[in-house]
Amino acid sequence: MQVPPFSLSEQIQELGAALDQAVLEVLRSGQYIGGATIASFEQDFAAACGVPHAIGCNSGTDALILALRGLGIGAGDEVITASFSFFATAEAISAVGATPVFVDVEESSYLIDLEQLEAAITPATRALLPVHLFGRPVDMERVCAIAARHGLKVVEDCAQATGASWAGRSVGSWGDVGCFSFFPTKNLGAGGDGGALTCRDGALAQAIRELAVHGMPRRYLHTALGYNSRLDAMQAAVLNVKLPHLPRWVERRGAIARRYSEQLGALAAVALPPAGPPGHSWNQFVIRVPQCPGAKACGATPGTCLPSSDSAVFGLPEACCRDWLKQQLQEAGVSTIIYYPIPIHRQPAYADLGYGPGSLPVTERLCAEVLSLPIFPELSEAQQQRVIEVLARVVQPLIVA
Repeated sequence: MQVPPFSLSEQIQELGAALDQAVLEVLRSGQYIGGATIASFEQDFAAACGVPHAIGCNSGTDALILALRGLGIGAGDEVITASFSFFATAEAISAVGATPVFVDVEESSYLIDLEQLEAAITPATRALLPVHLFGRPVDMERVCAIAARHGLKVVEDCAQATGASWAGRSVGSWGDVGCFSFFPTKNLGAGGDGGALTCRDGALAQAIRELAVHGMPRRYLHTALGYNSRLDAMQAAVLNVKLPHLPRWVERRGAIARRYSEQLGALAAVALPPAGPPGHSWNQFVIRVPQCPGAKACGATPGTCLPSSDSAVFGLPEACCRDWLKQQLQEAGVSTIIYYPIPIHRQPAYADLGYGPGSLPVTERLCAEVLSLPIFPELSEAQQQRVIEVLARVVQPLIVA
């Protein structure tokens, strides 16, 4: 049995007729940019997130850029965020001319360390950009309290957390702006790239909406230098069909995560992600393979193993045991993904910021240990059981020192 890390085939089969009809209606309408299909999705998505305003855009990356631009953040400003995230989190900060300031994450949750976040605030800090990584929400009550104490804006990176919530409120409804991605592998995926922003402030929503269409408050009047970043009607049609199913899909992801936790809990050679508080939407189920555990099954004598190419090039902890486990699972038909092998602060694009090896030790260690197991709503019990059995068998040789 082959088990993919993610699959859309079952979802497309289930929703195929509705998706075909929705897309065909758009094609026949001739209204491919803007129009009723877009307005319908924005209204329904705003309601799902518990906010009055949602603005569709081209991608989750564009959502971050538009949010920062809408808040007036630019050259000379600092934005504090996590390095353990997809590159776009920091890239958007740089794209508006601001400087990303990276702080470490908590080893238990993989989320930004809020004590370190507050300690990193300087007179140049303008905003906080917490990342709801892998679907687990950051403690937004604490983030908003920190922001209020220091007079800062809050932009939520919700790219991996559509359907997640903190303290009963949807992510994207806590900060000044929430930024979502509808990349096909996300909890709510379009048929290509797509994104959205959510906010409560009507004036801010209008400013962002204008920036997304070349800075136009009305046709051919340009009051700002904006972008061409619109969610097209075809993607909105797909999202309109899928959005009502999101709660069920998130519930199913949670059930899969619980089963993994229950049946893999006795494996001492791997560390499982804690469930955390209610509201986790489980975009990924990410285990950790501790570095160099005892007599290593990867074949090297403890303390003498060769570092992986990433480790050697970027000065990161060795990842030989995680990489060995990934290869063993692949050979047994279980595909996994590494999110993320190289932290943002150690990427060549940010070499000028001066974050050397060991500057964010938890983040760097996680990048050498994390491995994402297959998880998607349509993952069958048989497929999941195969993952569990193969993982349990493969890690038996690993001895934790």
